[in-house]
Amino acid sequence: MFKISSLIGSAALLGALALPFSAIADTPAAAPAALDHAAMAAQVKTEFLHAWDNYERYAWGHDELMPLSRKPHDWYGQSLLMTPVDSLDTLILMGLNKQADKTRRLIDTQLSFDKDIYVKNFEITIRLLGGLLSSYELTGDKRLLALADDLGHRLLPVFDSPTGLPYVEVNLRTGKVRGTTSNPAETGSLLFEFGTLSRLTGNPVYYAKAKRAVVETYRRRSKLGLVGSAINIETGQWLDSTSHVGGGIDSYIEYLWKCWLLFGDKDCLAMWRTSIAAINRYVADDRDGQLWYGHVDMNTGRRTATEWGALDAFFPGLLALSGDLDRAKRLQDSSFRMWNLHGIEPELLDYRAMKVLDPAYPLRPEIVESTYYLYHYTHDPKYLAMGRTMFEDFVKYCRTDGGYAALKSVVTKQKDDDMESFVFAETFKYYYLLFAPAKTLDLDRVVLNTEAHPLQRQPLASPH
Repeated sequence: MFKISSLIGSAALLGALALPFSAIADTPAAAPAALDHAAMAAQVKTEFLHAWDNYERYAWGHDELMPLSRKPHDWYGQSLLMTPVDSLDTLILMGLNKQADKTRRLIDTQLSFDKDIYVKNFEITIRLLGGLLSSYELTGDKRLLALADDLGHRLLPVFDSPTGLPYVEVNLRTGKVRGTTSNPAETGSLLFEFGTLSRLTGNPVYYAKAKRAVVETYRRRSKLGLVGSAINIETGQWLDSTSHVGGGIDSYIEYLWKCWLLFGDKDCLAMWRTSIAAINRYVADDRDGQLWYGHVDMNTGRRTATEWGALDAFFPGLLALSGDLDRAKRLQDSSFRMWNLHGIEPELLDYRAMKVLDPAYPLRPEIVESTYYLYHYTHDPKYLAMGRTMFEDFVKYCRTDGGYAALKSVVTKQKDDDMESFVFAETFKYYYLLFAPAKTLDLDRVVLNTEAHPLQRQPLASPH
């Protein structure tokens, strides 16, 4: 049977040295918060069910519900059951057994990937592959693993480029690929899911292909240790030298640390240490006593923009997860300041001028994710209060009769007819985990992927 340890360390890394790992010190528990955990968790579950019931009523069997028009929407013209697959582990964690069983039966009997459609490899990997693998580990339903294996096999052609960096899209039926302009998040954020698929199926190809893509992304870092925003996957040449921690780079950084946690892959630990040191040195921006992470040129370190946004807001959580609580706390305070400007966070902010650059709010989960991690590792009731404020704003401005709607503008609060599957997979899940009992999810035994799908940590020596 396949052993992950047979592949770890096989790729030659440039300039990275694995150092001994130091365990994160336990933080003493703070005084209990003046907040009813159970009542808040129940309120989150109630609002989740409001959105879920509307999905069942108006879009069951489709990828998503459009909450204002109450019509179904499919990403590629035919359904891949995006919302059911993305939501199943949330239903299970919330103890919504009736809904979870119904959803699992739908997936078992109706989901097929034998479709003549081009799909975006990254999104399908984190949402569908991650969701199937997580739900399999929670239920033991072998049909879910078989679907994950079939999907993984259909996605493999993306790695057949001259560099080993994945193409952007693949046809699920023909295996034809397209899309040569990509970014580190899409090239280097696949090992978490593909590696787990190797562990569960015994097929080492998944781990090998995704591991090479991570290493090839890392090898193209600048002399400062930074990566850019856009890359040609056939030539390996950077098309945009802007470096930051937001969308397009975010999950690449995230998975370097998380794949060390999940698999014990020392190469990932070494790449993480080099990368986070460069990010903290060049990308971090201590401005007027507040900590932000802006945009810089990957080759020179020159600051090119003072932008921070909803996607960047995952970073305090990653810092907390990796043990850097001091930076995590300061950065979370900055994110919450962004949220409070208009009672809900914008997609993008110029933090120097405190001016909104993109006013949209697509129901993103990242700031909630960071709040959850910070509370988990500090036990500071400040983060429960922060989460309650955000949840009340979320309900106030985004709840509709047909579910939860994105906002076109956090300034005007005009709604948009959109409710992506990550609302169920991440946003509601992180709110629930923040207030639910700690035993709901054991972070010593699982790691959450970038779509909040929990997967089991696996020691290297274990045969799988």
